[in-house]
Amino acid sequence: MRVDRSGTPGTGWVIVLDTGEELVGSLTGFAREHRILGASIRAIGAFSSVRLAYFDWEAKEYRTSVDLNEQVELVSLIGDLAEKDGEPQLHAHAAVALADGRVLGGHVQEAHVRPTCEIILTQTPEPLRKKVDPESGLALIRLDASPGTTRT
Repeated sequence: MRVDRSGTPGTGWVIVLDTGEELVGSLTGFAREHRILGASIRAIGAFSSVRLAYFDWEAKEYRTSVDLNEQVELVSLIGDLAEKDGEPQLHAHAAVALADGRVLGGHVQEAHVRPTCEIILTQTPEPLRKKVDPESGLALIRLDASPGTTRT
């Protein structure tokens, strides 16, 4: 992993992952090391393997929908880091392109980089907090009723 600051000091980073690095663990570890509990993430690059999922509403769990062990292009990755139980938690969705041009997407469970993944991480001014939503069972970002928060 190579890292450089970007934008306003302390709020933005360019993170470059290299061949063999695992996306979810690398980003979560970076956030833990730098005490980042709120950020948006976007990235492009390529993977040697990737596992994506969708949320099965009836079963209230993620189910693997894409499990590839082949070279794919990371067309787009967008996500966030938020605090759950005092630790950073990554929530990211990706679109990957196969050699024939088909694009598949979903919730990122695991992805191994080859040859690069170029990530732009922008920290939020305040931590983002996740709480378990009773209806879905998922830990979702919740905005408290604080100054600056509006409900529409």
